[in-house]
Amino acid sequence: MSGDPKAWEFETRQVHAGAVPDPGTGARAVPIHQTAGYVYRDTAHAAAAFALDDLTTHAYTRLSNPTTAVAEERIAALEGGSAAVAVASGQAATALALLNLARAGDHVVASPSLYGGTRTLLEHTFADFGIAVTFVDDPDDLAAWYSAVRPGTKAMFGESVGNPRGNVLDIEAVARIAHEVGVPLVVDNTVPTPYLLRPFEHGADIVVHSTTKFLSGHGTGIGGVVVDGGRFDFGADPDRWPGLTHPDPTYDGLSFWDRFSDLGLAYALRLRTRLVRDLGPAVSPFNSFLLLQGLETLSLRIERHVSNARTVAAWLEAQPQVGRVHYAGLPSSPWASQAERYLPRGAGAVLAFDLVDGLEAGRRFVEGVRLFSHLANIGDVRSLVIHPASTTHAQLDAEQQAAAGVTPGLVRLSAGLEGVDDLIADLATGLKAAAG
Repeated sequence: MSGDPKAWEFETRQVHAGAVPDPGTGARAVPIHQTAGYVYRDTAHAAAAFALDDLTTHAYTRLSNPTTAVAEERIAALEGGSAAVAVASGQAATALALLNLARAGDHVVASPSLYGGTRTLLEHTFADFGIAVTFVDDPDDLAAWYSAVRPGTKAMFGESVGNPRGNVLDIEAVARIAHEVGVPLVVDNTVPTPYLLRPFEHGADIVVHSTTKFLSGHGTGIGGVVVDGGRFDFGADPDRWPGLTHPDPTYDGLSFWDRFSDLGLAYALRLRTRLVRDLGPAVSPFNSFLLLQGLETLSLRIERHVSNARTVAAWLEAQPQVGRVHYAGLPSSPWASQAERYLPRGAGAVLAFDLVDGLEAGRRFVEGVRLFSHLANIGDVRSLVIHPASTTHAQLDAEQQAAAGVTPGLVRLSAGLEGVDDLIADLATGLKAAAG
């Protein structure tokens, strides 16, 4: 086996990347370094760590931690990125990924097919920060991405597979537009994971995940991660990216781009040392340990997730109470060809369907199933169900819900790892309840 993780197969990277036996104890599993601080050898050692002259020393767990560092390196290896920064939640990952690019007075262009909490973050909380966001009407309309660009645009943002709409973003096309206007494309890759899709291979520049979901897989630890592809040239237009290219007053005038771009670390280091340091959304070392347990079996779990989702989606499509199933893995999906192009291993395990009897039928369905757990999460080993119009997307108005693919009778499923016949039997029970 080659010692270079870049030469390893995906399944080898998910087990080994970033980890070596613990030098102090010989422990083969990554230890939980449940500590806030670290002892320095002397004052020079401490000064080098704080000045970013020493990038291997951990100064404080709000900035970095040995357990978390393994998870970061492993996810960067799985995505094919240059560096990763783990944070306290997927929402924190999205916020910091964009705040590392945009500041008050700037602008972001985004897909409307987003998780409801992300839409709220971008539309309302970013507005409080003075950052405007334009949501294109149709993410498949490439001209709409062009026309939304302003002089102050600093990023384009979308989900690789929309939650819960199930649309597949044309990453290559949107990345081409973003690069033509001189900005990076940020992609939330939570639903497919890097086992099914690696956005960097299609032109994306920055990838975010809620590691709470499929990367962990067990629904026990909250976390997020930002991965930098290390290829966007912020130095080509330095005045457009002052946070990255201009002297940083908190590091004695250091320019992140001048010092670290050759290492592919400029974007990630600024995010870590300015945003995570100052805003404080550090991930717990214990949650990073839980994440590592999930990463080791990622490919095996995703294969079963996808198999169950395909079977469930096909069964639902044949039911008279179901008006439409939203799953790009179905031949009937408007994004079937996009899924074949970007997701040859499968379109993930999140699917949604419209009940023809609308809102009350959706509520009765969710209350009628027993094996599917009713909760606001995806990516668990257990199958999950929720009614988005009254929960995850309730804060959106009717027009915004429609843009996100949320109808009154929409039910979202996250297919777990149970026996698929048991899942179908439970769905049949839910449909009976929905019929009243």
